[in-house]
Amino acid sequence: METDITTRLTTLGHPQRLAVFRLLMRRYPDRVPAGEMSAALGIKPSTLSAYLSALTQAGLVTQHRVATSLQYSIAMDAVNATVQDLYNDCCRGRPDLCAPAPLGHNPMTQTTYNVLFICTGNSARSIFAESILRKEAGDRFIAYSAGTMPRSDLNPFALEVLRQKGHDISVLESKNVSAFTGPDAPAFDFVFTVCDQAANEECPAWSGQPVSAHWGMPDPVKATGTDAEKSLAFQRAYGALHNRIKLFTALPLATLDRMSLQKAVDDIGRNKEETR
Repeated sequence: METDITTRLTTLGHPQRLAVFRLLMRRYPDRVPAGEMSAALGIKPSTLSAYLSALTQAGLVTQHRVATSLQYSIAMDAVNATVQDLYNDCCRGRPDLCAPAPLGHNPMTQTTYNVLFICTGNSARSIFAESILRKEAGDRFIAYSAGTMPRSDLNPFALEVLRQKGHDISVLESKNVSAFTGPDAPAFDFVFTVCDQAANEECPAWSGQPVSAHWGMPDPVKATGTDAEKSLAFQRAYGALHNRIKLFTALPLATLDRMSLQKAVDDIGRNKEETR
């Protein structure tokens, strides 16, 4: 047992191996291609391969072959066991000092929930999600969106889709996630990333430990072809997010404990249906 802990802590003691581990934790339960991690972290593929090999050998990461590519995900059972072993070994006799913070097994019982949707540019997908939740959820949720590298202008195709669907676009603007980190920022109950690049980036450590999940989907901004073909890509992105938010707002939040709620929002992110 001690050998496992020592190996895993030593493996995570390297800054870039830790960065890889953190990225995979942010994306859990997704399987992430090595090439995507290399691009997100700015690590050469050969170097990243060595880091992933070390994490895999330490039992912290699992490897999956999909066609001709390799994808990686966190070995959550091993991670949980490592944390528990470390707690039992190092805190023996002093649980009052280092007992882990409770995960919050009690259901969420408040009547209003703050939800933040994050994307890279905050110009399309996160704007869609904010608008859909605001319109569909009544007074139960207060919706926000932000970007890790926001654009100054909202995407015109996205705005046209929102107009067609009857959304109020006058309240929308592109914002950086830093706008929600000050002392006057709302305390979020849920934080969702809706594009892969944002999920790969370090975001603020949100106070209150909000429930978070990755709801990534194809970027309609990258669509090519005629204006009609581009518009169709935005319609599909809107439809996919509408489906996911409909599932989210239907969850019985007042009866689900935190672990069940986390699984539920993760499962919604795996819903690949793209049209309404």
